[in-house]
Amino acid sequence: MNALAQVPADFLHALGTLRKAKCRSELRLAEIPAPSRLAPYAVALGAEVFSRSTRPGRTPVHGPAAMAFSSENNPGSPGAADDEDEDDELATGRFILLHDPDGSAVWDGEFRIVTYIRAQLEADMGNDAMLGSVAWTWLVDALENHSAQYRAAGGTATRILSESFGTLADRPETIDIELRASWTPASSDVQAHLEAWCDMVCTFAGLPPLPPGVTPLPNRRLT
Repeated sequence: MNALAQVPADFLHALGTLRKAKCRSELRLAEIPAPSRLAPYAVALGAEVFSRSTRPGRTPVHGPAAMAFSSENNPGSPGAADDEDEDDELATGRFILLHDPDGSAVWDGEFRIVTYIRAQLEADMGNDAMLGSVAWTWLVDALENHSAQYRAAGGTATRILSESFGTLADRPETIDIELRASWTPASSDVQAHLEAWCDMVCTFAGLPPLPPGVTPLPNRRLT
């Protein structure tokens, strides 16, 4: 039996909408291994934000569902040759779309989006007692700005202080912010959700919001 025939139509539709998402050029998006125990069907994307990049955003599909799309329509799929120079990494993240055709009372639906973002902060901002609330506001604002309808959202913001000792004592202290969040999309059309999340990763990286068609100036990490 064709493996693609075993994939639910709703999940295939969701994968198709992910591939339509448009992300800023600073953000590099690629498929990563999806968790196998959280839901019968899942796709996972990893994101990295660099200070400068000319590589277009990539949204490949996962596993047997990938056969629904030709490589001609997805030229930026993982494994493609990449000779460009690496720049400063500003933030990283994961975007996971889960699907259970039987639904889940915990999710309040058949789909669930699970995300993770981590970025290094300047010391003044990292010590702000309101940082967790600000990080959650970035999530809510991003979803609202993209008109991404959702429900049952929840998350945790964590500040991480790293200190070095011994032979590494000369390294400066660093403060990272981590946001783990999940929510249930209102439908299988999740394009706006991925676009909102990509914008949020860029916000964590310290990149200013841009109107359509505006090219950003190179950005440097200040820590």
